[in-house]
Amino acid sequence: MKVVIPVAGAGTRLRPHTYTQPKPLLPVAGKPIICFIVDKLAEAGLTDFVFVIGYLGDKVRDFIEHRYPHLKTEFVYQEYREGSGHAVWTAHEAIEDEDEVFIAFGDTIFDADLKLMLDCPHSCIGVKKVNDPREFGVAEFDERGFVTRMVEKPRIPKSNMAIVGLYKIKEVKALLRAVEHLMQTNQRTVGEIQLTDALQHILEQGAPFQAIPVNNWFDCGRKEVLLETNAMLLGQRGYASDAFSMPVFENTIIIHPVAIGENCHIANSIIGPHVTIGNNVTINSAIVKDSIIGNFASIDEVVLRHSVVGIDAVIKGRNLSLNIGDNTEIDFG
Repeated sequence: MKVVIPVAGAGTRLRPHTYTQPKPLLPVAGKPIICFIVDKLAEAGLTDFVFVIGYLGDKVRDFIEHRYPHLKTEFVYQEYREGSGHAVWTAHEAIEDEDEVFIAFGDTIFDADLKLMLDCPHSCIGVKKVNDPREFGVAEFDERGFVTRMVEKPRIPKSNMAIVGLYKIKEVKALLRAVEHLMQTNQRTVGEIQLTDALQHILEQGAPFQAIPVNNWFDCGRKEVLLETNAMLLGQRGYASDAFSMPVFENTIIIHPVAIGENCHIANSIIGPHVTIGNNVTINSAIVKDSIIGNFASIDEVVLRHSVVGIDAVIKGRNLSLNIGDNTEIDFG
């Protein structure tokens, strides 16, 4: 079974960070978003991956090839970003002869029983109850868990069960034909060729779909969700830095949980709780909490809270809340 991971989106909701850094490579709880996805799928026994790349795709490719040399990986380029369905169709040459494929979108972190999905005798989708389903694909299903309808971003939802970006598809050729039909007839929802619409098409043709609830799911497309996910994961075992093996930083208090990368220089500061710090970061005379700090950033004499600071950013100054991108310098004097 091949895994298709679309990562071609421009990540506009997380700008300015995604001008220079692909959204799947943004750090959460000590590692990039894409690693949470690939690691879980690889642990479930999946080893053959197709990545649909586009915007800043070379960075994604370089990272994946360096981080996962033991996996079989293939990269296809989505020149025009025309929706989730189009992204999957872009990989059609790589998957059209497969008996089944697993699709996982590259900007979500999930906690799901993948074995249950992989062992399901039918095609299946991951679902999770949400407060406002109008922003997502929505699934309606019967008491046995069989899907009766799928709708992308409904204005008046008849279900509060969001489709979370995890799919196992057994009808691969039918799915590709459905997407191609949407493209040829220019059938779009909110301006895009949607995977949900293609799945609804093959559902109407008689393909059974099982809805599989997931335990947790985070769409890390917004600063607020990114930070909430970072805090939640740091609170779980295995994500935060080990308090007993962490280096001793000069005149610094660490309030756990935090994740601190390699070769960091921190002095005269208070760090935490719920802080992820990348590699080669310099922090001096600062207080940082509930924040994500990118690699090679420099922070001096500042109080940061609920902030996301990009790679190579330099901050000097005062008490504030920031959302600044890579290679940025701010000096408040």
